[in-house]
Amino acid sequence: MKITKYGHCCLLIEESGVRILTDPGAFSIESGQKDVKNVDIVLITHEHQDHLHIDSVKALLTNNPGVKIFTNESVGKLLAKESLPYELLAHGQSYNFKGVNIEGHGDKHAVIYQDYGQVENTGFLVADKLFYPGDAFYNPQKPVEILALPIAGPWLKAQDAIDYAKAVKPKKAFPVHDAIVNIPISGFLYNLYGMFLKADGIEFIDTTKNNIIEI
Repeated sequence: MKITKYGHCCLLIEESGVRILTDPGAFSIESGQKDVKNVDIVLITHEHQDHLHIDSVKALLTNNPGVKIFTNESVGKLLAKESLPYELLAHGQSYNFKGVNIEGHGDKHAVIYQDYGQVENTGFLVADKLFYPGDAFYNPQKPVEILALPIAGPWLKAQDAIDYAKAVKPKKAFPVHDAIVNIPISGFLYNLYGMFLKADGIEFIDTTKNNIIEI
């Protein structure tokens, strides 16, 4: 599996010849996400703008004829308003594309404050290797080889993210949901995660140094 991080939560996952793009959102527009070619599947975890940028989705559909969009019902309603095609893949559902299995896990966004921002959120387990939870700390209760770990945002603190990674117990983890972190601070945060996860045998990968991960 090869993972290329385009920014924030937009990942290009390549496995067995299948190319999957996650969460083309407003915080990763300048990364070139809308220009990615030969994409088979787009996965969208939830409707917040940093995960769903409609114009980028439209561009991806234009640039990738035949691409399939998988998401939950809440996002699907927004796509339908724009006459954009999609298929449901929510909690408890799975889809196999050319031998690559994708499972939906979880159904709620993490709490920001009271019910603010509470939307449907679906994490995705790809090829029984990579788990990307979206904006939640959902544990799929399955072996995970590599975890896309949210590290910064109004709904989380470092302690919760570190404890979450330790509970999932991946072999490796790398940061997502980090666009809001100021560059001078990000080095400190990445070092913090690396230090505490190493104690549990989890390798934390600093994607500011290399945005391509291979497992």
